[in-house]
Amino acid sequence: MATLHVASKANQATSIPALLVVTLANNKDPNASITIDFQDAETLTSGSKEAVEFVPKSGTSIQGSENVLSYLANIYSRVPADPSPERKEREKHIHEWLGRTTSFHAVDFKSIEGPMQEVDAHLTLRSYLVGYTATMADFSIWGAIRGNRVAYAAIKKGSMINLYRWFRFIEEANPWVPAAVLSLNQAAHEKRAAKSKEGASYDIALPDTEKGVVTRFPPEPSGYLHIGHAKAALLNDYFAHEAYKGTFICRFDDTNPSKEKEEFQDAIVEDLAMMGIVPDKTSYSSDYFQNMYDHCLHIIKIGKAYADDTEQMTMRDERMNGIASKRRDESVEQNLARFEEMKKGNEEGIRWCIRAKMSVDNPNKAMRDPVIYRCNLTPHHRTGSTWKIYPTYDFCVPILDSLEGITHALRTIEYRDRNPQYEWFQETLNIRKVHIWDFARMNFVRTLLSKRKLTKFVDQGLVTGWDDPRFPTIRGIRRRGMTVGALREYILKQGPSRNIVNLDWTLFWATNKKYIDPVAPRHTAIAQAHAVTATVKGARTAAYTEDKPKHGKNPDLGTKKVAYAPNILIEQEDAQSFAQDEEITLMNWGNAIVRKISHSINPLALSTVTGLELDLNLTGDVKTTSKKVTWLATEGQELIPVDMVDFDFLITKDKIEEDENYEDFLTPKTEFHTAGWADGNVANLKMDDVIQFERKGYFRVDKAFQHGEPAVLFAIPTGKGGR
Repeated sequence: MATLHVASKANQATSIPALLVVTLANNKDPNASITIDFQDAETLTSGSKEAVEFVPKSGTSIQGSENVLSYLANIYSRVPADPSPERKEREKHIHEWLGRTTSFHAVDFKSIEGPMQEVDAHLTLRSYLVGYTATMADFSIWGAIRGNRVAYAAIKKGSMINLYRWFRFIEEANPWVPAAVLSLNQAAHEKRAAKSKEGASYDIALPDTEKGVVTRFPPEPSGYLHIGHAKAALLNDYFAHEAYKGTFICRFDDTNPSKEKEEFQDAIVEDLAMMGIVPDKTSYSSDYFQNMYDHCLHIIKIGKAYADDTEQMTMRDERMNGIASKRRDESVEQNLARFEEMKKGNEEGIRWCIRAKMSVDNPNKAMRDPVIYRCNLTPHHRTGSTWKIYPTYDFCVPILDSLEGITHALRTIEYRDRNPQYEWFQETLNIRKVHIWDFARMNFVRTLLSKRKLTKFVDQGLVTGWDDPRFPTIRGIRRRGMTVGALREYILKQGPSRNIVNLDWTLFWATNKKYIDPVAPRHTAIAQAHAVTATVKGARTAAYTEDKPKHGKNPDLGTKKVAYAPNILIEQEDAQSFAQDEEITLMNWGNAIVRKISHSINPLALSTVTGLELDLNLTGDVKTTSKKVTWLATEGQELIPVDMVDFDFLITKDKIEEDENYEDFLTPKTEFHTAGWADGNVANLKMDDVIQFERKGYFRVDKAFQHGEPAVLFAIPTGKGGR
């Protein structure tokens, strides 16, 4: 199928002519089947920098308004069919007029006044530009004038009588013409509205993209990915694979063997794949240890780095106060000798570190002689005991970004003070420069994203592990019930903004609800605590089952067995709300009238309902009842024990300030269990299934039912409570 691609933001004088000619062909030629694709851009994303592009069935692209019109005229100029001998002469004139459309592209009146006067004179005794019927020539010139705001304004004044008459006639005699123009404007409006609704703009115009785009995501394998990492990964993937059709590299920053484990590395790979992120290449900083060692040797030799054995706290104070280290002016030979001792990892070597010789008192403290190499005798999970010295992240990244061909380093805004440091290393080492783009990290209310603090929660047993559903890790929020599609949508909605905000979880979980509601089977659960047995008069004496849809609006989910019996369970809270002789609705059954309410004789529990008697009233109107309650038949099915678990935030304060201790704001209780009975269909649920318990909410199955052990289901927030 042929396709016309149209840039809806382009000068419409260049796009409407081709749009109308294609629409004409689709309307008049039974063999034409041309798809029209509107793109929300000033030029087409194919890289042609043109407003229109025609791709015929053969697949050979024709670009530019003039070329497209010429091609279409060669194929469709006989529309409508014309068997007369004057056909060739007529087609020649059509091509001439199509060529004139470019004279209406300029948006200043002086440039288009002459061409408009020529058309006006030509139409003095004519209804059409060529012959006695409307042709591509009419629609092309009409479209060029209509798309040019200056020409269109001049037409509406009516000073060029013949042109005005013809313009109105073409529009009124061919209703599809203004409809086609409207489709172009609507497409542009809808795309803009959709982007506005998404809440993010990706039109950040990365510099120097003509030769390609290569981005990278450099996680440290010292923990599990959290939602902040997910934003960095998705943005880098987006700009590499969607915005610019480039290359995306995942590089593990494994330069600190004390913290890193292969377990974390494997988990990061799995989490990226789960989010639909597939790197074009996976690399490791450890692959380049020799390269970085060589660069460190070089920077020492040129006098831009030195060895320092200043005690850590003293070094920190000196950097803070702009005081030079006593080792700053040691000779190159001394520094090289000490670096060699560091490489050996001996008693002398471990006293030293290497610092870049940037500045002593730069107002930007990141530029005050940062450490770039240090000793670490812990065996590396990939290289073993080969190395006893390791580069710091700040030294490693600018080198490897340059070495691996990264064109654009997308970094969270917390690195902004270190950007001059990044540039200093590339300048000093005389290596290829890389563009930096900062974006804001995602912060959430009542949520910690610090890996150090999250590790403390795990180590102190405050959570069950890195996949705890209260954790902001990818695995934690997935275990809580977040879908991959919703996660991607939410993060990409935030866009590459540089504005630092504390986000609420409300929209996060509301986005997820859009994904799960249409596909979550409906089930029933009743809290076990003080559940009330109700006798239903008018029900069949023997229990029976009926097939009912799992989802009232999605028949594709299939059916479930619903059991009916004269004895049913109703939740205590519902039973307490009933009044004598009140008519209620038993969901998925019908109405019933409350005839008797029995209470506990325990004076300490007078409010507890112990029994109900109901008269079934299937002719009752469910629209008239104010109480519609869930229930479970005690016969005709095996009631399945369930543990319904809900969670609260781990901390009580929206934002922990830098001078505050997060341990002072720990939520005393964050996990809540409700034992319940569920319908017999729940026995067939598997781990990770997402369902809705009617009137309770959405749940993810964390542990499937096994005889003797209840099914464990985690409540999925919907945005109403923010959790």
